[in-house]
Amino acid sequence: MLAETKFAAAKPLDKPALGEPYLLTPGPLTTAYSVKQAMLRDWGSWDSDFRAMTADMRHRLLALTGDANGEFDCVPMQGSGSFCVEAMLGSFVPKDGKVLVLANGAYGLRAAQTMQYLSRAYTLIDKGDYLPPRGDEVAAALEADPAITHVIAIHCETSSGILNPVAEIAEAVHARGRKLLVDSMSAFGAVALDVNEIRYEAMVSSANKCIEGVPGFGFIIARKSELEATKGRSHSLSLDVHAQWAHMNKTGQWRYTPPTHVVAAFLEALRQHEAEGGVAGRGARYTRNRDVMVAGMRELGFETLLKDRWLSPIIVTFFNPAHANFAFDRFYELMKDKGFIIYPGKLTVVDSFRVGCIGQMDEHVMRRVVEAAAQSLKEMGVDTAAPPAAAIAERAKLAA
Repeated sequence: MLAETKFAAAKPLDKPALGEPYLLTPGPLTTAYSVKQAMLRDWGSWDSDFRAMTADMRHRLLALTGDANGEFDCVPMQGSGSFCVEAMLGSFVPKDGKVLVLANGAYGLRAAQTMQYLSRAYTLIDKGDYLPPRGDEVAAALEADPAITHVIAIHCETSSGILNPVAEIAEAVHARGRKLLVDSMSAFGAVALDVNEIRYEAMVSSANKCIEGVPGFGFIIARKSELEATKGRSHSLSLDVHAQWAHMNKTGQWRYTPPTHVVAAFLEALRQHEAEGGVAGRGARYTRNRDVMVAGMRELGFETLLKDRWLSPIIVTFFNPAHANFAFDRFYELMKDKGFIIYPGKLTVVDSFRVGCIGQMDEHVMRRVVEAAAQSLKEMGVDTAAPPAAAIAERAKLAA
């Protein structure tokens, strides 16, 4: 059973002011009304006020890493999370380098696809949909191939909901003199990635995830020594991390038109994040969301893809019920009618769906999610949410 979190139930969060459905997704997600309001004012991208906002944002993000010695810097980049992952890989990996890509879902495989587009060498450990890459596997791969210079790991693989063991991966990488890059797109801000405890050279995340901002940019946080080394490496003009970093440090400006309204919203989201207790407070709320929702769904007969050990507080994958009357498209529409947008599954072997735990939601909302699921099943004529035997057999692979 999932352990109870130490944080007691807080006052319920405000409902979406415009009556829109809750986004039970790994981002974009439901945001606070004050975050939306922050986008109502226009900002000049070269103006000193906006440059001060950019500097404040970079400073606040660095503080979340625990960097007390000033060894890291933050480089925001326009675009979606995948833009920023490509920027990181194209800038931090030398053109003659080689990357070990750790994949256990769609986002690890996307990193491998990015390496193909970059025409840079890589090798892949693909654990499928169910299993996390482990430190001993990484160690063995690095020892077997001295050409590998970098490793990229996905912090939380949202296609399955696995929270990967980044700490043990980091230890294996550093012990063998290689460099770790972390895609913490959907975990940073709610799951600790402290530079004093986990060795990495660079990480990437996005505005519209656990900080609870809106889509429009991501950010790379990296060691300054590594940022210096990226000069001249990038395959792209607009995705050149070093050029963006150098320009920001020299002028305070973004090189090209920034998403001004998104930055203003993100600053408000960062202030709310700090008021909630930072990474620990935000992570506690999400964990409580997960625990309440998973317990309720299991009472209805739903089974999670993952055993409790690997469940993230970000998103949870459930097997589709085996009942003949269950159809995901119908279930999705019924849940949406009740005010909740869930996420389709991304598994390749068995049918599934996902329920996100992040955004402006709390345990009170998650109880309503379970009630909506129960009512939707009833309307479909599904009297049990138990999955097919094949799904349970697939899950048994985790025992290995």
